[in-house]
Amino acid sequence: MKKLPPARPNFTLINAQLSDGGFTSIRIAGPRIDALGADPHRGDVIVDLQGDRVLPGLINAHDHLQLNSLSRPDFDKSYCHAREWISDVDAYRRSDPEFKAGVAVARDERLLIGGVKNLLSGVTTVAHHDPFYPFLSNACFPTSVVHDYGWAHSLYVDGEQEVGRSYRATPSDWPWIIHAAEGLDEEAGQEFERLDALGCLGSNTLLVHGIALDHAQRVRLDLAAAGLIWCPSSNLHLFGRTADVAQLVGLGRVALGTDSRLSGAGDLLDELRLANELGVIDEFSLESLVTTDGARLLRLYDRGTLRVGARADILLLPARTRLAEARRTDVRLVLIDGIARYGDRDYALPVAPDVQWTDIRVDGKAKILDSRIADLVAHARTREIGLELPHLTGRAA
Repeated sequence: MKKLPPARPNFTLINAQLSDGGFTSIRIAGPRIDALGADPHRGDVIVDLQGDRVLPGLINAHDHLQLNSLSRPDFDKSYCHAREWISDVDAYRRSDPEFKAGVAVARDERLLIGGVKNLLSGVTTVAHHDPFYPFLSNACFPTSVVHDYGWAHSLYVDGEQEVGRSYRATPSDWPWIIHAAEGLDEEAGQEFERLDALGCLGSNTLLVHGIALDHAQRVRLDLAAAGLIWCPSSNLHLFGRTADVAQLVGLGRVALGTDSRLSGAGDLLDELRLANELGVIDEFSLESLVTTDGARLLRLYDRGTLRVGARADILLLPARTRLAEARRTDVRLVLIDGIARYGDRDYALPVAPDVQWTDIRVDGKAKILDSRIADLVAHARTREIGLELPHLTGRAA
């Protein structure tokens, strides 16, 4: 008779610090948050966080996962429109042997590195702005990837006919995502108007970048109940400025994205630190961009918050660590659907004893990683920056 896999233990995190400074307990049963502030049940594994911070798993609202293993070209110039940047990258791909070789790596391997980048930075859900490739639903993919969405690349790549078709084909309860107003020139400034004229500005519309949006257009975006995905490091690198987001953030209309390492700074924690340095929004709002607001704009109603019944997607950070200043080495544990995938040994082993672990180092600090993910990384032809697999054949548990 075939043996059944061991039952996943229920567990309770105690002495967990919330974003408001209060402390609570969180009981995890299967893939969901079962209780807040309640005593552990008999038989629960109890993990004392001793005041460490607990947050919902972070949501990266915009990434091109297959591009994160490619080095960011430095063309030493500023652009007026994204089409100019794309033209330079296409020419670079044809002329630079190293970049060309990076692009030639199998797509699933490059997608994997994008997933690992997100996992190591505390991201539990990422919105991939490209087709939903089959590997993204693989049980071994490092993070959850938004599945129900519509998208177009942009007006200048796809054309008005295809953009309109894509929007009409997207169910109204799915987000529809498009690069728009990505630049400084008149063409970028008119893209909002063209989308409106095409009937593509609705409550499920998410515009990525929005640098060229003026005040009146931002007001209309809010009136349409649409949203903006902000990628400040990419914007500053390519154009020397970023979108004016302060008003829209206050209205809950903004989520944060990384836009991949091809143009962005790195991972979502890097993006949060930059956004904090820009000083245009407060720290509470910054956390909302990658939790509650990001989840709502992407129509992910089962995550982005710590509440009973929500998915047990959780990030643990050291006590009193500000999310706006956190780095990958600060990540103590990442739970996705209640299962530990990455973190520090003292937290990961008790809550996921049936997971096989691999010892790794991230930016020089010892961590452990789900061995299924580690094995995929070890056999890929490309690597995640700062990730070392020193004992691939040995297991932590």
